[in-house]
Amino acid sequence: MANRIVLNTISYHGKGAIENIVPELTARGYKKAFVCSDPDLVKFGVTKKVTDLLDAAGFAYEVYSEIKPNPTIENVQHGVEAFKASGADCIVTIGGGSSMDTAKAIGIIINNPEFADVRSLEGVAPTKKHAVFTIAVPTTAGTAAEVTINYVITDVEKKRKFVCVDTNDIPEVAVVDPDMMSSMPKGLTAATGMDALTHAIEGYITKGAWEMTDMFHLKAIELISKHLRGAVANTPEGREGMALAQYIAGQGFSNVGLGIVHSMAHSLGAVYDTPHGVANAILLPTVMEYNAPATGEKYRDIAKAMGVEGTENMTRDEYIKAAVDAVKKLSADVGIPADLKEIVKEEDVQFLSESAYADACRPGNPRDTSVEEIAALYRSLL
Repeated sequence: MANRIVLNTISYHGKGAIENIVPELTARGYKKAFVCSDPDLVKFGVTKKVTDLLDAAGFAYEVYSEIKPNPTIENVQHGVEAFKASGADCIVTIGGGSSMDTAKAIGIIINNPEFADVRSLEGVAPTKKHAVFTIAVPTTAGTAAEVTINYVITDVEKKRKFVCVDTNDIPEVAVVDPDMMSSMPKGLTAATGMDALTHAIEGYITKGAWEMTDMFHLKAIELISKHLRGAVANTPEGREGMALAQYIAGQGFSNVGLGIVHSMAHSLGAVYDTPHGVANAILLPTVMEYNAPATGEKYRDIAKAMGVEGTENMTRDEYIKAAVDAVKKLSADVGIPADLKEIVKEEDVQFLSESAYADACRPGNPRDTSVEEIAALYRSLL
């Protein structure tokens, strides 16, 4: 079977990259942008960095900011109606995964109205048309939603998240400017950075991994290990390194899938509204230990990419431990909790486990699993 790679048509990287937004829109003849951004980014002036450019160019736009940290079906439905009412012909989405995921769903439904029932987009939906032309501008260094073919929506009624995978949802243009990330608080920087590391590690060991995606994932692991601590300290080098690292991880995992760290994290987000990056960071070392028997020598590569010395002389048990310990150390250094004691209730474990097992990321896990084994992993962190 042939392997497939889907990436943005164009991406811009580095300080000042946002200067390319207006030229990209005008060159294509668009007239009005639907600016999709979350309320905090609007409140603290981050969204304004882009809307100021639109204002200076006299480019019409309307801001939509009814977005929750874990976007819901209702968010998407309201967004679709707001887009229709706005008269916009393109989307500029500014934010983390929440803003970009909401924008993806809106853009898909506008051009594929037969999928107006948001739940119908779960899994691999057979949409026929590409989403509304979208420029994605990340403000967090973690989700890489600007370069992925995935988005995640929360079904509040059923207390679950569902993953949508669609080549038609990828933004045509990604604008990855570290200056857009400079106002991120330490906690969010740490959480989103560990989300990026989880993408890179899960993508590297997933069943669908192959040489091209391995290249992306190993480089991302290396860059995250080198730059996340600096990004949390808000150094320019750290911000720029993480902006690039999370995008590179997205180039990989978007095309080969993830594993049960994400499945389990999605359940925690749906039930407790746990920040996605925090959930991933807590779960990652434990799930790495669980998956180790099904990963060949890949943990040696992970340990080396994370800066561990002497991996070539280590036994299998030694390099597995080295890789897991390096993840634990990075997570602790940036202030992530070590367990789920303050999050998970024992009476919810069965539901969480069943939801995680049903999640679209679970089949990509390198080790075949079960509801019972997932429950044991949750309980091991209580």
